Amino acid sequence: MDLAWEVTKLGAGQTITLNKALIDAYQAASSPHSIRALKTDLEAFDLWCRRSHRPSLPATPELVADYLDARSGQGAKPASLGRYKASIAKIHQLLDLKDPTKTELVKLRLRAIRREKGSAQVHARPLRFKGPVRDVEREAPRGINVRALLEACGDDLPGLRDRALLSVAYDSGLRASELVAIQVGHVVEALDPEARLLAIPRSKGDPEGEGATAFLSPRSVRAIAAWTEAAGIEAGPLFRRVQVRRYKARKAVPGRRIDSMSGRETWDLRKTLSRPAVPARTEYDVGTAALHPASIGPIWRSIIRRAFDAGALPDLTADDLARLLKGISAHSTRVGLNQDLFASGEDLAGIMDALRWKSPRMPLAYNRNLAAEQGAAGRLIAKIG
Repeated sequence: MDLAWEVTKLGAGQTITLNKALIDAYQAASSPHSIRALKTDLEAFDLWCRRSHRPSLPATPELVADYLDARSGQGAKPASLGRYKASIAKIHQLLDLKDPTKTELVKLRLRAIRREKGSAQVHARPLRFKGPVRDVEREAPRGINVRALLEACGDDLPGLRDRALLSVAYDSGLRASELVAIQVGHVVEALDPEARLLAIPRSKGDPEGEGATAFLSPRSVRAIAAWTEAAGIEAGPLFRRVQVRRYKARKAVPGRRIDSMSGRETWDLRKTLSRPAVPARTEYDVGTAALHPASIGPIWRSIIRRAFDAGALPDLTADDLARLLKGISAHSTRVGLNQDLFASGEDLAGIMDALRWKSPRMPLAYNRNLAAEQGAAGRLIAKIG
């Protein structure tokens, strides 16, 4: 993506000096995801400005404040508004323009929106290994749980891929972009001969590529081996698209004898017109490129629906399923691993290390509800009834 070209389009018809060297330097230092997010935010801001007949660059504090108000009225959450504000600030910095978001007007307007709507984020619904249980070691699985989902995955190519994908996602706690970036060569030997280690060259919290390592259970190792052997994958991206082509069965078509119009000749066309019966069949085509990060959430929801249809989630009703699916996203496995680590007694430092967190803010937020149940008040109330 040529960010300089995108900025030029945004500034069309306005007197803007383009510092291409600065923009190129920012593009080289940023991830493709960050650049796409910036482009999307700026296009939305520019479109709103054009509809309001107001220039987007350079923006005034009043314009930015009005834009945040408008997006809030359209349902945007405070966290999203904060991102929009940051994107507007970034483009002004890259163009050596005065940043309108630093003014007191914009800060107060955003604070007022947060005061009105609250700033709590809605997190992804967790996919925990045994579901919503208190004791992760002794209690039986219930609800939507990773164990049941893994067992419900089929033995065809899509099922083998989905089982490996879900198992690795839970073990590693990787984000969607990190999960699809796994290469076959990233899976390396561990001290346990049945387990493996997963090399993580780069992640959201490690933009400069210092690297990290995650543990893969024997369960994941078996799932990866089954998938790669069936798909014929020896190198390159580990998780790929599987195109499915289904052909319906066709009945046999017998030939027949045809008389000419004059009645003098007869052609025996039984051999040329007859067609044998063709059974129904399914063909698979495994791609060469990695899955797109946006496909992970839909894959999780598809696995859950298939497991429910197969009777693998017996304590859920159809209404339960519809309600729970709304919260499932690509981040659900990461949230689920966070909560299972907390429920098993791991401290914050251990959880941050396992999931490569740089700040305690998110793991604490993910475990807030469990902390309330297992805290002093929760333990007392559980005892006295």
